[in-house]
Amino acid sequence: MTRDQRTITNPATLHDPTPFGYSHAVSAPGETVHIGGQYASDATGTPVPGDFASQVELAFDRLRSALEGVGLGYEHVVRLGTFIVDHDLDKLRILGKALHARFGDRLPAQTLSGVASLALPGMLFEVDAVAVRPAGPATA
Repeated sequence: MTRDQRTITNPATLHDPTPFGYSHAVSAPGETVHIGGQYASDATGTPVPGDFASQVELAFDRLRSALEGVGLGYEHVVRLGTFIVDHDLDKLRILGKALHARFGDRLPAQTLSGVASLALPGMLFEVDAVAVRPAGPATA
């Protein structure tokens, strides 16, 4: 497993964001990798029906697959963008639980957007990410 090189910063002058599933600032040395929006989909990209919680779980599974496809994991994620259809506090709790299950107390920075709809009918949740490929040893 790769050593976690992220630096998590939650300034004392700002509220504690960790109960909400994010950090205020995250930095890491290396190359940035941008992961496009992932959602609960089958192998053809068709949204998989299900409730909000099951869609969140499947979207994060898809995010993990995209990260693994470029040789990275959740420990490399520095920022998330999350999009929730008809956002409410119950959905925020579900999302928070999913985030803590994957990131523990090393939470990425995150922007959550409540939206009226997403790209395809039936989508209730989408997540995109910025990860950092760790800087390798310097070469001469």
